[in-house]
Amino acid sequence: MAPAPVPSGPLDAITDVPGIKVGHWTDRRRATGCTVVLAPDGASPGYTNPGGAPGTIDTDLLRPENRIPLVHAVLLSGGSAYGLEAAAGVRAQLRDDGIGFGMGEGITLMPIVVGAIVFDLGLGSGSAYPTIESGRRAVRRAKGGRVEQGSVGVGTGCTVGKLGARDRWIKSGLGTASVRHSSGLVVGAIVAPNAVGDVYDPDTGELLAAPRGNRRGSMTPANELLLRKPLADYLAEADQMRRTQAGIADVPTNTTIGCVATNARLTKAEATRLAIMANDGLSASIRPAHTPADGDTIFALATGELDLPVDQTPNLLTLLGSMAATAVGRAIVNGINSATGLAGVPSAREWRSRPRRSRPRTG
Repeated sequence: MAPAPVPSGPLDAITDVPGIKVGHWTDRRRATGCTVVLAPDGASPGYTNPGGAPGTIDTDLLRPENRIPLVHAVLLSGGSAYGLEAAAGVRAQLRDDGIGFGMGEGITLMPIVVGAIVFDLGLGSGSAYPTIESGRRAVRRAKGGRVEQGSVGVGTGCTVGKLGARDRWIKSGLGTASVRHSSGLVVGAIVAPNAVGDVYDPDTGELLAAPRGNRRGSMTPANELLLRKPLADYLAEADQMRRTQAGIADVPTNTTIGCVATNARLTKAEATRLAIMANDGLSASIRPAHTPADGDTIFALATGELDLPVDQTPNLLTLLGSMAATAVGRAIVNGINSATGLAGVPSAREWRSRPRRSRPRTG
């Protein structure tokens, strides 16, 4: 018997959490973009970063022992380290909009913005990245309600199945989802998978995206490619990197970044635990994950609309963490299924579908 479906919110999006807004800036021509998750009234934050090569900004503020109690925005950006520039634009636009901490008479407002990046410079332009103005525009476009998914925002330049050559990649995209409990608790997620690994549906185990095979629609799982390669080939790659001084440039990038949000009231320590448990949804969907060359990062935001005794009832946090893991897994699946091809890389849906045959014209 199949398990009963886990209920989602009405939008099946992170914006099912009241007060959360999402905005995108997209450059399809150069295959990059950024996405901002806003909590204008502030939210208790947490994060986890199991990846081996993270690219983040101001995440030290989120450590439970540090003083900052709330954040106002999470930036998810393309452009690798250069894309962190967009955070300055997010901060400036929030300040102009009157959002941030008051620091005293005559001192400008101080919005708290944290963020993470994916490496998308291998698709489209190798020198394009979100700028300060990109961050400003993403904030100005932020709204509640339905969230655009697929090859948009930070998902514009995302790809998966990159253990093969570039002509084997699959285009992925930004996805969102939510899970709702009968008590009124809601957890939403928004995730950008940009993985060297494969993507699976965590509910069914179905392989959704992997390096493209020789026949249309065929794919080769990453674990098969890894196990098939002899040790001599691995050692030859290392020798080539030393001789060409390629450093990390030839290492396949495997970065999935995202944010979960809930309407529960949580401390920073509890929000951090929520992010850690949410990461189970990433691990269930992407294989391999958390490799030495990736920057996998999940943020958590708790808006505090529902003031439940989470500190006195550990199973409430277990419930929220389970909901978050489910939402992250669903968001990744939605990102894969809603993606469209770009820069010569087809989406999984496009790769699996048969090309249309042109019909001869009649005079």
